[in-house]
Amino acid sequence: MGACCVAISISSPIPGMPAGKPAGTRCLHLTHDDLCALFGSGLRPRVCAAFRPTQDVCGASREEAFDLIRMLEAATSQ
Repeated sequence: MGACCVAISISSPIPGMPAGKPAGTRCLHLTHDDLCALFGSGLRPRVCAAFRPTQDVCGASREEAFDLIRMLEAATSQ
């Protein structure tokens, strides 16, 4: 799905993105088919490996996931 790799901000360093990733920016490691190129690698940031997609965050579709994550991002960025 890849919504969390685009919509959410990540403040910890990511290979190739030493300052992290702002919300709305596609991670450099998100493949064309929306998979993580670092999945299973020791280079994958801890915050990404710890993220567990759940219904309340990801919803039932890609569009719903983006909407939910944007709302959570807005609520926690203040």
